[in-house]
Amino acid sequence: MMIKKLVALAVLAAMGTAPAFAQVKVGVVSSSTGPTALIGISQKNSVPLLPTKMGDLTVEYISLDDASDPTQSVTNFKKLITEEKVDALIGPSGSPNAMSVIQFAAEAQTPMLAPVGTASVVLPMTPEKKWVFKTTQNTDIIASALVDHMVKTGVKTVGFMGLNDAYGEDWLTVFGKMAQDKGIKLVATERYQRNDSSVTGQALKIYAAKPDAVLIAGTGAAAVLPQTTLVKQGYKGQFYQTHGAALPAFLKLGGKEVEGTILAASLMLVLDEIPATHPSKAIAEDYIKRYEAMHGQKPATFGANVYDAGLLLEKAVPVAAAKAKPGTPEFRIALRDALEQTKELVATQGVYTMTAEDHSGFDERGRELITVKDGEWRLVK
Repeated sequence: MMIKKLVALAVLAAMGTAPAFAQVKVGVVSSSTGPTALIGISQKNSVPLLPTKMGDLTVEYISLDDASDPTQSVTNFKKLITEEKVDALIGPSGSPNAMSVIQFAAEAQTPMLAPVGTASVVLPMTPEKKWVFKTTQNTDIIASALVDHMVKTGVKTVGFMGLNDAYGEDWLTVFGKMAQDKGIKLVATERYQRNDSSVTGQALKIYAAKPDAVLIAGTGAAAVLPQTTLVKQGYKGQFYQTHGAALPAFLKLGGKEVEGTILAASLMLVLDEIPATHPSKAIAEDYIKRYEAMHGQKPATFGANVYDAGLLLEKAVPVAAAKAKPGTPEFRIALRDALEQTKELVATQGVYTMTAEDHSGFDERGRELITVKDGEWRLVK
């Protein structure tokens, strides 16, 4: 029987179809279907672009779809941890989904790189969150740019409409405190669900409060509906969005009703306007070129969150491998430690420097103040 098996493998090898026995296994969970698909599709499509060799080690990626369902995220994480015995996890796409799986990554002592918006996955730091690293800008980095713009342009009152989940609540907490500190009054606060087809009631309450500006804390397609609803009701004030709206579909779905919107997000939205001296420009250009060659269209910035996770692992895996063998608890612990010691890693959206207290690692090089002009993203000048 053993001889037959070896002969079969030899035949497969001769045909170029022998199975690859990768030394490092990475599980990826994305929402390529369901309400969060506009975010998850570009993340799933970025997986084939991730490095297949890190140092001297080969890497296998096991990619699963959670259909935007936090319960399925848990099921996928458990499968990857217990059955596939992965060394690291990338995902999931949505903030509620990410919050639901942190404990399982921590219990398995498996590093998790979360490509989500809410800072709640890493803040406040806890023993469980020590296993999580975030590949998007923390809320305070983005919010401070928006608040500074509000102060500069004389905004005194703001209405807030945010998702009724971890992403929206995190934004309300962080932005609310920053606005108060700058003398900006929050005059209306409303929440909505990702899959809502109408937010008319909430929008009417905000409209009635007559704020100078409105901040919408939504992601993907869900960021569009509150703004278009308010515009149709006659609201004429300034709209602000979070980096959760930073995708081509926001422009396409919103059309003329999102003209003039202000948001802060990564340089990828306005790459043509970014000077060559920016440390991330060349890497971002290379990622976009490779993605477009493979998929026939440019990626949303959310795909870059997964791509950057691969760059972080590419640097950390060889460091961990010098201490322990992949597939062991010792390797996963060493990998977590190596990720936490990341210094000045240039990636597509900025430069990462992690610490024990900061598992996102972005500074102001990871954000740009952007507006919508003539149906396109443009730098605010």
